[in-house]
Amino acid sequence: MKPKNVVVLMGGVSPEREISIRSGNAVAKALGDAGLTVSCIDVKDEKIDELDQREIDVAFIALHGYFGEDGGVQQLLESKGIPYTGSSVSASKLAMDKVATKKRFIEAGLQVPDYIAVTEFQELSEIQHDVMRLGLPVVLKPTRNGSSIGISIVKDITHLQMALKKAFEFGYEVLIEKYIKGRELTVGILDDKALPIIEIKPAMEFFSYDAKYTDNRTEYLIVEKTAGANGKISSNSLCEFGLLTSSLYDEAQEVALHAHRVLGCKGFSRVDMLLDGKNKLYLLEVNTIPGFTEKSLLPKAAKAAGISFSSLCEKIVDLAFQRTLVSVDEAIQN
Repeated sequence: MKPKNVVVLMGGVSPEREISIRSGNAVAKALGDAGLTVSCIDVKDEKIDELDQREIDVAFIALHGYFGEDGGVQQLLESKGIPYTGSSVSASKLAMDKVATKKRFIEAGLQVPDYIAVTEFQELSEIQHDVMRLGLPVVLKPTRNGSSIGISIVKDITHLQMALKKAFEFGYEVLIEKYIKGRELTVGILDDKALPIIEIKPAMEFFSYDAKYTDNRTEYLIVEKTAGANGKISSNSLCEFGLLTSSLYDEAQEVALHAHRVLGCKGFSRVDMLLDGKNKLYLLEVNTIPGFTEKSLLPKAAKAAGISFSSLCEKIVDLAFQRTLVSVDEAIQN
């Protein structure tokens, strides 16, 4: 049994609305090319009354950020009995919270950069003290936001207040991580399997919003395996973009899959990590609804595995639909 009628939810009420619309339009075209009957809803509130007026086999969630990746829209869809793509309410909520995610990673024995969490209710002097104890430079990130919105690197403590102000525009809590100089890797997960690794080589200092969506100089390299003495790349590994030893490559995929499972993610995700100069991997986050634009990394990884964009989107819909059928069968048996 296959799904026929798919609704693509895009837009949304978060700061990532523009990217979501681009993702949703790309997904809708891909699913149409795959022969499915597709309609779109531009989500502008948290009720989505249009859902009640359509025949829907699966809702493809192309919403990023708040009321997309945080479990909100998933909860709404469950209340209406509509199958949806991606992770459950609880897994989405957990993955969206960067601090809760890090705590879960640490409990599972996975390596993350040292960090502290601060709130806008704390005194600046207290935050400065904690940051100096952590050690400069540091990276500031809104706890519950995506697309690198609100992120800053602080190398001088005098710049901390401005970076905090920028991050607090997107929530009352901010994650402050120890800055790790290294290579940026991302591993897509599809149907509980790791896809080929992609290395991000931003022209800017880090993979910011502009580097992701407006700077054409950012490079995305499909990583290749290479031999190395004792399974390690030479000390100048930071210059060897697009290459990893077999052991490091396999480790990165294993870490990504472990992170995906630890958070309880389903269907697909994208796991971001850093590789430092000593060939040590640090997990950053798991994106339960990564982008589906022409620059997006999950589609690039799928393509490297021989999966077209249209096939990727269709597969994601099938996974959601089949999961629902299994749930129905289990309910009948019980």
